[in-house]
Amino acid sequence: MDRFPHPVEEIFHTEIEMPDGCKLAARIWMPEGAAQAPVPAILEYLPYRKNDFTTARDASMQPYLAGHGYAVIRLDLRGAGDSEGLMVDEYLPQELQDGCDAIAWIAKQPWCDGNVGMIGISWGGFNGLQIAALQPPALKSVITLCSTDDRYADDIHYLGGCLLGEQLSWASIMFGRNTLPPDPANVGNKWRDMWLERLEGSGLWLRNWLEHQRRDAFWKHGSICEDWSKVQVPVYAISGWADGYCRSVFRLMENLQGPRKGLVGPWAHRYPHLGEPGPAIGFLQEELRWWDHWLKGRDTGIMDEPMLRLFMQDSVPPRGHYTERPGRWIAEPSWPSPQVERTLFHLTPEGGLSRDVSPNNAVRPHSSPADVGMASGKWCGYSTPGDAPVDQRRDDAGSLCFEIEVPEGGLSFAGDANVHLRLSVDKPAAQIAARLVDVHPDGRATRLSFGALNLTHRNGHETPEPLEPGRIYDVIVPMKHVAQSLPAGHRLRLALSSSYFPMIWPSPEPVTLSIHTEGSALELPLRAPAPLDDTLADFDAPEAGPPPEIEQVADPDTWFRIVEDAARGEVQMQIADGGGITRLLANDLTMHKQGYETFGVPLGDVTGAWGQTEWHYGLGRDDWSIRSETRTTLRADPDAFIIKAHLRAWEGDELVVEKHWEERVPHDNV
Repeated sequence: MDRFPHPVEEIFHTEIEMPDGCKLAARIWMPEGAAQAPVPAILEYLPYRKNDFTTARDASMQPYLAGHGYAVIRLDLRGAGDSEGLMVDEYLPQELQDGCDAIAWIAKQPWCDGNVGMIGISWGGFNGLQIAALQPPALKSVITLCSTDDRYADDIHYLGGCLLGEQLSWASIMFGRNTLPPDPANVGNKWRDMWLERLEGSGLWLRNWLEHQRRDAFWKHGSICEDWSKVQVPVYAISGWADGYCRSVFRLMENLQGPRKGLVGPWAHRYPHLGEPGPAIGFLQEELRWWDHWLKGRDTGIMDEPMLRLFMQDSVPPRGHYTERPGRWIAEPSWPSPQVERTLFHLTPEGGLSRDVSPNNAVRPHSSPADVGMASGKWCGYSTPGDAPVDQRRDDAGSLCFEIEVPEGGLSFAGDANVHLRLSVDKPAAQIAARLVDVHPDGRATRLSFGALNLTHRNGHETPEPLEPGRIYDVIVPMKHVAQSLPAGHRLRLALSSSYFPMIWPSPEPVTLSIHTEGSALELPLRAPAPLDDTLADFDAPEAGPPPEIEQVADPDTWFRIVEDAARGEVQMQIADGGGITRLLANDLTMHKQGYETFGVPLGDVTGAWGQTEWHYGLGRDDWSIRSETRTTLRADPDAFIIKAHLRAWEGDELVVEKHWEERVPHDNV
């Protein structure tokens, strides 16, 4: 590791004892001699196993930071990886308190100068903000990527009060991960007792989440938007347009009161030096500028730059996977931006969008076919081939659409569009999905943004109210933020649908919406080029640490298919993803990870929607091996969600644990 300014030493495994005696496992990188010349520390706190499944990603980051003068700690959550204890859900008070206690331990180590930062993507980005709100004294700054301040309405759970299909996906991933034992090479003979405790006690997280279908105390815990003032340390918030979590960057810029910066690129759910769609950037250099400023007191100039930097995407044809996105970087001095003009485009009776209010009104009844939504891709994209939204023409054909020609000179917007709708419905529970679509001259259609609203949540997510059939309501459907430019000759389409499966779970009964064009409008955040954009310096090219030695023993199954079964009259989204079988040469550990998801819906009945997932995991070294299989199915009837789940785990060829769940969770206005 002599490519860095400082030689790096690594502690492959150590344990941090919590006040209650539970030992959390850590992996640490630091500059040689840090015990004699202490340095600031950076903590990443995750359930994703510090020594195996994240090895390749960690190798790109942690030695690099250590080689530039920081101690870097990868800490396994209680009940995950090589840590003792049990993990029964995400972001629980115990997890956050453990994080505070770990920070206090780190700050007291001889190699730490007492200053600690937290960084994390996704889970680690969440708990970085949540722990910052608890104000541990040694925590001086946070970098949060692909995370959220709102666990209910801006996570994998309930988009606009609608149940996301991603909730089944993510619950199933954690169901599988929770079957993995610690590594005997690190924890010794106690590994088996720790493993059995996890298999018996981790629980069924999908049931936990379905039991809280409204914004209650369960979700308010860990949602820092409940009290922004509690986060007092400087925050750098980062995401990408193809990620599920870009909205929170804007809320953090608007509501935090301390020093803050935001960055949103074209990327999916990835660190930006590994960012795809590209362009990837020199994120590790950017990260060092932030830490050097806030943890070492050096003036790196980072806080003299605009608060928020966004990638303005150019128009591209629809495709299920992009390696690069054309566009340019733009700058915002604050958020809301003084450079954005929020403009209404009114729905017309003829199906147009106009800056002028039409003197006429039309009532447009609509009930979407069951397969509308199959072109949606995933709510949270990882830039896995197929997970981006594909050509929208099929979904648009089953939607109520309104369009406007892009004017000469083009059209650009940056931020969150809103759809103002005057409507009525024929059932007491209903939902509406809205999409912004770039229609190319040849008819191809690229989704730009989307939003959804459970109409029983029209007055808030805490106190849903059934609808009165036939009554006219005024509602606002918020859409996902994006920065996008469209050329002349294209059309901008607003597509409305009464269902959007598998992105969101359907209403309990088929619904007909009636849209009143008078009083309905699309609100766009229009933005022209601004002089501040020209002040932005280019990002450095990506840099990273050397990759670890990994042998690919067997390739994974990978596919993303939209399949129509004409004989059965059903459409399915079929997904396979994983890592296959790999071996880490450094510790001779063989790993297996493979997942499958299928979401199906009968063409004639949107309420017959179903989802099924399964995950296969394995670990082995010499004559030690374990493997597990988990399966979960979700369906619904008019009264309840129905969960069936199955877990089996083997040590060698011996079946050690087999568990089965069958649960009914009543609908609560979802």
